[in-house]
Amino acid sequence: MAAPSRWWSRDTVAVVTGSNKGIGFEIVKQLAEKGLTVILTARDEGKGIAAVERLKNEGLIVKFHILDVLILDSIANLAAWLQQNFGGLDILINNAAITDQEETYSCAQMVLETNYKAVKMLTRELLPLFKGSTAGARIVNISSCHGKLEKIGNPSLRQEIGNIDTLTEDKIDKFVESYLTDAKDKKVGEAGWSTGAYSVSKMALNAYTRVLARSLKERQEGEKIYVNCVSPGFCKTDMTNNQGLYTAAQGAETAVWVALLPSNGPTGQHFSQKNVESF
Repeated sequence: MAAPSRWWSRDTVAVVTGSNKGIGFEIVKQLAEKGLTVILTARDEGKGIAAVERLKNEGLIVKFHILDVLILDSIANLAAWLQQNFGGLDILINNAAITDQEETYSCAQMVLETNYKAVKMLTRELLPLFKGSTAGARIVNISSCHGKLEKIGNPSLRQEIGNIDTLTEDKIDKFVESYLTDAKDKKVGEAGWSTGAYSVSKMALNAYTRVLARSLKERQEGEKIYVNCVSPGFCKTDMTNNQGLYTAAQGAETAVWVALLPSNGPTGQHFSQKNVESF
């Protein structure tokens, strides 16, 4: 696929969630280096401001806004600020996520709330604020290689969200709730999930990416929104205890590349290492 040709400018506004460190921070840095206006967000104000200062010391122009993706009021405050200061946004990169540190129902619940349900809530609130342009707006959902459907041993569970022709948001929600029910009843293995809450959350996110892309596909010129998901690979971050094959900067590259693809580009696709992959 062709490398991005420059359609963006300083007036192009990109929001990156959970971006005070790791891959999110590197996404912010790389977008800022390319000349966009980038909004770094974090739920911890101190850590977010410190991250912005690091980038400013490198001569980059980055703004900060506090954001807790689990709290609707926090999302509403961000939306109002974006509207007032920039007239909206052009790019949303849903990066904020947590992993399952323990095999408990409460942990599974929090992982799925953060990695899937919060993404839906944030995206829904910001959709009306995407600015129209000939290049189109962009949504990039940061996924994982652990979100591949092949990770699930039970074929009937895979089928529930694997068929794009019959896939709906309601089916994805039921898929998630089914996992949580089995987690609560301690029947995850017995039901054939063969994987944990983090993987299930990324499978749900991938499926949501496809449904959202399909729902926005028929928008007319000037109102296009391209929606894709990206697996950054096994990267050395806090989430992986700094073990991995790639640096956080390398993991950020494909997300930035997808966000800046030319107009009339792909939508509803899953990318890894700048290549389209299966779900």
